[in-house]
Amino acid sequence: MARLQKRFVCQSCGSVSSRWQGQCVDCSEWNTIVEETPAVVTPFQAKHNLQGGGRAITLVGLDTEVALPARLASGIAELDRALGGGFVEASATLIGGDPGIGKSTLLLQAAAKLALAGADVAYVSGEEAADQVRLRAQRLGLGMAPVQLASATSVRDILTTLGQGRPPALLIIDSIQTMHSDLIEGAPGTVSQVRASAQELIRFAKERGTALVLVGHVTKDGTIAGPRVLEHMVDTVLSFEGERSHQYRILRAIKNRFGGTDEIGVFSMQAEGLAEISNPSALFLTQREEGVTGTTVFPALEGTRPVLVEIQALVVRLASGATPRRAVVGWDSGRLAMILAVLEARCGLSFSSAEVYLNIAGGYRVQDPAADLAVAAALVSALSERPVPAGAVAFGEIALSGEVRPVAHAALRLKEAAKLGFERALLPAALAGERSELRLAGFRTLGQFVDHMLGRG
Repeated sequence: MARLQKRFVCQSCGSVSSRWQGQCVDCSEWNTIVEETPAVVTPFQAKHNLQGGGRAITLVGLDTEVALPARLASGIAELDRALGGGFVEASATLIGGDPGIGKSTLLLQAAAKLALAGADVAYVSGEEAADQVRLRAQRLGLGMAPVQLASATSVRDILTTLGQGRPPALLIIDSIQTMHSDLIEGAPGTVSQVRASAQELIRFAKERGTALVLVGHVTKDGTIAGPRVLEHMVDTVLSFEGERSHQYRILRAIKNRFGGTDEIGVFSMQAEGLAEISNPSALFLTQREEGVTGTTVFPALEGTRPVLVEIQALVVRLASGATPRRAVVGWDSGRLAMILAVLEARCGLSFSSAEVYLNIAGGYRVQDPAADLAVAAALVSALSERPVPAGAVAFGEIALSGEVRPVAHAALRLKEAAKLGFERALLPAALAGERSELRLAGFRTLGQFVDHMLGRG
C-alpha cells in the first residue's frame, strides 16, 4: 500500500500545504495550520473515472411549476423578518455572532415558542449540559415549554437518536464547532470536522424535512470560524451583531436562498431575554434638542426596512504644527477621508488643521453609501457652528467631482422620516420630484449644498 502523504490545512481559510508553517500564505493568519490525514484513494478509484455506473438524474425546464417552500413561523416577528418569513422546512441556517451576544438565548426563545405551538423541537448543546440550558429557560420564563434537550457532541449519536422516531420540525445545534464525526480524524473544530459534521447534519435535514439551525463561533474579525465552504453548504447565513455596552442587537441576513439579503431584525437585551423592537428608528435616534451643531439624521436602508439614525460630528481646531486626528465610530474611515477631501477641494472648506470625530449614535454601523450627504451636513455644521435646519433629514451619494448623486428607495426613506415627524429632506436634485409629505430641497453639487447650509443662497 502506498504511503500516505501528510497534508496541513489552515483552520481559517481551508488552504492545504505539504508542510507545516507558522503563517498561512493565503490568509496570512498565524498558528492556524494543523496536520490532517487525507482520504484514502483505492487503486480502483485512481484507475477509473466517474463516467458510467451512476444513477441517471432527472432534468427539468425553467418553466416547470415550483411550489413555494413551507415555512415554520418562529413566533418572533423580527427573527421571521430576517429569515424571510420563518424557518424553511428541509433547510439549513447558520447563525454566527460574538460570544455572549445572545445567540443561544434567541434560539431558545424561538424553540420554546414553536414547542408551545405544537411543533416538535430538539435543542442539542455541545457546550453546555442539558441542566444549564434548562436553568436558562427557567430564568427566561420558558421552563414549561416542551423542548427536547440533549447535551452531545457526536454526530452519529445525534442522528441515531433523531432517526428512531418522527424527525423534529426544528433541530438546533449549538454549536457546529463542538460537533465530532467519527468518519473523519481530527479534533472538533478543525476544518475537516466542521465540514464533515455539517454535511451529515444537513443531509439528515434535507432527507427528513427538518429545519436545521447551526450556531457558529466567530473569529476576532467577526467572520464565522471554520472553513468558508460552511457558508456555501447552508441555505441561510445570519449574523447577530451588537455591542455589550449597548442594549440593542441586530440580526442581519447575509445570505438567504429563500428570501432577501440584508434584511435585519432588531432586538433589545432585557433581563427576561431578547425583546423585539418594532420601531428601530426610535431606538437609534437620541433626544433631539434645537440648535445643536454637528448632528444630522440619516434615513438608512437595511434590506427593505428604513431605519433613521443620528450622525454626530465634532471638529476641533488645533494649534499650528500639530497633527490632526481622524476618529470614526460606526462608519467607514476611508469614506470619511474622501468626503473631507471633496469638501476641501470642491467647496473650499479647510479641515487640514482640525481634528475630526464622527460617530453614529446608539452604536449602529452604517454601510449605506447614501449616508455621504448626511455626513457632509454634520461636518459642515460642526465646522461652521451652524445647526442643520430643524426637522430635516439628509441622504445622497457624493462623487469625487462634487456631484450629489441619487440613491435607491428614496420613497421608503422619505416615508419613514415623515412617520417620525420630520418636515424637510435634503437630497439629490434628481430626487426632488418624489411625492412626499416632506418639503424637499434638491442639490446637484456639494457646493450648492454647502452654500445652503451656510446661508449663502
